[in-house]
Amino acid sequence: MSRTTNDPIADYLTRIRNAINARQRKVDIPSSKMKRELSRVMKETGFIRDYLNIEDDKQGLIRLYLKVDRSGRSAITGMKRVSRPGLRQYVGVDEIPRVRNGLGVSIMSTPRGILTGQQAKSQNVGGEVLCIVW
Repeated sequence: MSRTTNDPIADYLTRIRNAINARQRKVDIPSSKMKRELSRVMKETGFIRDYLNIEDDKQGLIRLYLKVDRSGRSAITGMKRVSRPGLRQYVGVDEIPRVRNGLGVSIMSTPRGILTGQQAKSQNVGGEVLCIVW
């Protein structure tokens, strides 16, 4: 069952959201360079436990290991796609959004790669706000 999607990042976030709602510990997502970078940032910020690149005959998979506490609650309480194919959201370094008073992160595509809003601010670059996670 091969489906094409116009917004692979929204698909990525939805697969994670669905896995969290189904109380899964891991989720497999079709791989791309952008999704691998999103996974790297999510691991660095502590929203997922780990991720693994799985090679296959097609495009490959990313297996995300979700971070949950003893009671089964996920480290991710919410995610939102900000910039989308129909309405791109670009911000300068002074307009980088603060997510949930610092409890969340904005993930951005910048000239220096995929960075959190805080990293972008410290490197003095703006870019496209891909999504926010809290």
